[in-house]
Amino acid sequence: MQFARYHTGDAPRWGVITDETITPAAALEAPVTYERLATPGFTERVAQRLTSTAAEATPLSAVQLCAPVPRPGKIICVGLNYHDHAAEQGKEPPARPLLFTKSPSAVIGPDDAVIRPEAIDQLDYEAELAVVIGRTARAVSAAAATEYIAGYTALNDISGRDAQFGDGQFFRGKSYDTFAPMGPTLVPTTALDPAALAVSSTVNGEQRQASTTAELIFDVPTLIAYISAITTLEPGDVISTGTPGGVGVHRDPPALLAPGDTVAVTVEGVGTLRNPVIAAE
Repeated sequence: MQFARYHTGDAPRWGVITDETITPAAALEAPVTYERLATPGFTERVAQRLTSTAAEATPLSAVQLCAPVPRPGKIICVGLNYHDHAAEQGKEPPARPLLFTKSPSAVIGPDDAVIRPEAIDQLDYEAELAVVIGRTARAVSAAAATEYIAGYTALNDISGRDAQFGDGQFFRGKSYDTFAPMGPTLVPTTALDPAALAVSSTVNGEQRQASTTAELIFDVPTLIAYISAITTLEPGDVISTGTPGGVGVHRDPPALLAPGDTVAVTVEGVGTLRNPVIAAE
């Protein structure tokens, strides 16, 4: 089951995707919130109601999907969290998760343009599985972590490498407006196991990354336990779990993004998140 925010030229709303159609949550009498998505039994009730609301469905081709979390309270990212990404840099796996943040205002949705700022020459892509928090989580255990998840989505951790490496810290290089494409769907934990999902990216149809979350150094429950011991996680917060090997800056020769490119991130079960790249006006 895939949930999505979408619009048809008016205000965004929640819906449920089935068989290339989307049914508005309002027709299911199932208002969607991140807290509800983390509530036991909610997705089962939605599934039961879908069978009687076929007439309310709209073809996906007639709608525009939106970011599932348009303005997260915080976006917490994990660096160097795939074995193959560490290997391509000749680095040992870290002893603990390496955390940084992206600005919440960097979020855009499917098909929205990634804008390369004038100050950035080295624009890069990073395909990532992202976790959306559904319940307030403070010092939770790894064993209980999934109880706090609203669902999973895809995030492209767009990075200005010259700013990232030149500053010696990540915030500026990760946080320009449009540097956090997210979507296209939000998939609840009842419908997706994050342990071994295919994660990939393409640029102009050419594959750049191809791995699975089995390569994660720190898995999703471990990350939630670690992060919630540092800072309280709240509904709508996003944890982006890291990127696999194949990013542009570490290819030989480097293969970075340029205006005119289209970058796509695919997470198994979530779908494909596509975004064109344009230059700043």
